[in-house]
This record gives sequence, C-alpha cells and structure tokens, in this order.
Amino acid sequence: MTYGVDVIGHIGISVPELPTAKRYYDALMPLLGFEAFIAAEDQFAYRPAGGKPGTFLFFYLSTAGTYVPEQPGLQHLAFMVPTRSAVRAVFDHVSANGDTVVLEPQEFPQYPPPYYATFWLDPHGFKLEAVCHYDR
Repeated sequence: MTYGVDVIGHIGISVPELPTAKRYYDALMPLLGFEAFIAAEDQFAYRPAGGKPGTFLFFYLSTAGTYVPEQPGLQHLAFMVPTRSAVRAVFDHVSANGDTVVLEPQEFPQYPPPYYATFWLDPHGFKLEAVCHYDR
C-alpha cells in the first residue's frame, strides 16, 4: 500500500489551561503556516493554511497536572518553515512575547544539512522548534 507524503493525520496535545494555550497558539500558528480549524469549549485545533497537506494539531485539557519534559512523552515539536527569514520571524515573535528561548536561530551542522532552526518553550514548558531545510 502506498501512502502520501504526510502519514500522520493529527497530533493531540494535552495542556493544563486551554484559554492560555489558545491565546498563545492563535498568535503563533500563522507564523508557522497554520490556520484555525476548530475552536470549541473542550478543544481547539489548527490545520495547514491554504488547504496545504499536512498534520493537524489538536489541543485538549489535561486533568493530570502539568507537563514534565523529563517524563516519557512529547520531547518537542518541530515546525518546518520555508525560509530562514521565517525562522527568524518566529524567533522575533517568541522573544517579544517573553518566551524562554532555548537556542537562538542558527545552523546545526550535527544534523543533515541544511538545518537552520530556533528552539523555545511555550507557556506550559513544551519545547518547540521552527526549522528551515533550505539555504535561502
């Protein structure tokens, strides 16, 4: 059986506060090429903008406490963006927002080139990445 390029339909993430997460991701996701998909009382979601193929991202309320990165589960989410300037725009946004920047935009020669990325933490401690795999 042959599948398309994107074989993950969606990813679900549990957060301790839906309103905080929704405000945060509503401002961030357009910079990463996503648009709002669902906005309900018990969940919200984004899809690739403009009808492009890709993975949808859903957020749900956690009833089990807060995220602990050292425990098994999500290590980080990487969002591919088309240009290095898009990586820098995301960095500028998260810096202006007061987010914790883990790594500023830079090349990562230890990964298959070209690899230009920035890493930061969202309000709940999830590590996020914007990465460009092009030299432009």
